Amino acid sequence: MTLREPQGEQAALERAIEEAARLIAASRHVVALVGAGLSAESGVPTFRGPEGLWTKHGEPDLRDYERFVENPKRWWEMRQERASRFAELAQALETAVPNAGHFALRELEEMGRLRHIITQNIDNLHQIAGSQAITEIHGNRTKLRCVVCNHRWPLDGFPLDELPPKCPDCTSGIVKGDTVMFGEPIPRDALDECINQSRICDCMLLVGTSAVVYPAAQFPIDVKSSGGVLIEVNPNETPLTELCDVVLRAPAGEALPPVVEKLRAV
Repeated sequence: MTLREPQGEQAALERAIEEAARLIAASRHVVALVGAGLSAESGVPTFRGPEGLWTKHGEPDLRDYERFVENPKRWWEMRQERASRFAELAQALETAVPNAGHFALRELEEMGRLRHIITQNIDNLHQIAGSQAITEIHGNRTKLRCVVCNHRWPLDGFPLDELPPKCPDCTSGIVKGDTVMFGEPIPRDALDECINQSRICDCMLLVGTSAVVYPAAQFPIDVKSSGGVLIEVNPNETPLTELCDVVLRAPAGEALPPVVEKLRAV
């Protein structure tokens, strides 16, 4: 690699940052779709790829939700056994802290530039960073949820004396972890909010998402089809790259803070 190449890449990134700031400033309802790449910058391992947890430990149980429905009590009893299989992930989640990308999203929200975050991550780092308008399409590891009424509670302090735990609100539902299992439908309230946000969005930031997991990967396509613009923030190319109006080919922690600074000057 010659000395000119990285300089050229840096210049291209700076131009993309300028254009991204311009598009955000010209938009009325900006939504961020966030994927595992943002959490990876905080040390949370991804599932796919050469170092992914599934690559190292094998594919997950695709019948996990089916097993829960068949025998919720047994599912709860085996919860610790399943957790030990991914002890590496559990440890990373416990120690992870928000990175510069998370804080940049919070700042964009505080400035009135970012209206909503749709996150595919379950790690609670957006909340820790201070973001407020968040829909967690795959749930939150720190919460429990009723499978009937979708009411959610913090995991800490919830009584688990009786297994499976029953919903104290609707009294007819069973409580499970809030994170969405394989084979489990996306909670209707979360999915409806994502659809609504995509419908009114005229500029979507694709932050660290591989754009291969549906239904989340459909939201940018819907925004583009409705005349909105897409800004990709990702060090890697994705299936949606060609649809994007601007591509910031860098990690969010590197690319988003300069965008915030550009917008402060507008």
